Amino acid sequence: MTTDELRLLPRSGPEGKHSYLITDHHGGPVSRIADATEVIQLHMGNQLVDHAIALLPAEPPGDLRYLAERLTEALRDALRIAESRGRRLNHRDQS
Repeated sequence: MTTDELRLLPRSGPEGKHSYLITDHHGGPVSRIADATEVIQLHMGNQLVDHAIALLPAEPPGDLRYLAERLTEALRDALRIAESRGRRLNHRDQS
């Protein structure tokens, strides 16, 4: 079995451990549910970034604001990477 056959699912399993799906990339029902869940999670992440960007300038400077700003930047970067990888995967599937 190769790592291409394992799909990391968008939720943790028992005790917070990663859950994987053995897949042959034919879009079975669990893959479709995982795809839909990932779309929702990415949308929620983008909404949280927008909300944080709107709220944080009104907060007084300090350690908590600094942490929130860095976490917002990290989430924005992670979402950008996820979007980029998703586009590359879709492009590869269409080839």
